[in-house]
Amino acid sequence: MRRTEVKERLRQLIERRLPGEVLPSERALSTEIGVSRPTLRAAIDELERDGLVVREHGRGTFTAPRKISQDLVPATGGEQYAPPAEGHWTSRVIDFATTPAGARLGKRLEVSPGHQLVAVTRVRVVEEAPMAIERILVPRDLVPDITAAGFESGSFYELLRTRYEVVPATAVQVIEPTVTGTDESGLLGVPLHSPALLFERTTRDAEGRVIEYTRSIYRGDRYRITSHLKFDHTSG
Repeated sequence: MRRTEVKERLRQLIERRLPGEVLPSERALSTEIGVSRPTLRAAIDELERDGLVVREHGRGTFTAPRKISQDLVPATGGEQYAPPAEGHWTSRVIDFATTPAGARLGKRLEVSPGHQLVAVTRVRVVEEAPMAIERILVPRDLVPDITAAGFESGSFYELLRTRYEVVPATAVQVIEPTVTGTDESGLLGVPLHSPALLFERTTRDAEGRVIEYTRSIYRGDRYRITSHLKFDHTSG
């Protein structure tokens, strides 16, 4: 039996199991499928690279945990908005400081280099597992008395609206694939150079002021984005 056939048989086996469920041992699988253990192991290697299984030393091979889905839904005017992602999300601040913007960030947030920014790094957790690392920058004068706790409890955007009367109106977000570095891997609990998604978002209020710039690293094995598309009659 060829490795591609073995891989397909294993896929079918995985689909019949729940996320995080242990698979039979290599010995049992090789007997069940009727294939040599080296061929079976090579197929499992490919499934692990595809993110369908997770190996834990001394414990066995498991189906991958379910992915947390974030919808992007078309709104009026053709824009996309993002409803809350699945699951119960919490945040843990690991760094909180006030710092001058400097030339590069000043340009990005459209403030002077000496303008004070609140710089926050937090880990986003869902279903008791770290999902993302967010680096948030906000002009200090918009949130003069904010503390680290403001980035840990509830929605940060809701806090901006209700406490500081700063209303997010529009945002430009860029997403691209990347891999985790040493620090990111440690915080997210994944191997070095694991697949990840890099998000960069610039948010403005109704007057066009930049009120936030965020750079985030999301786990590629646990997070996915779903876009809802609508085509007109002239679409190719």
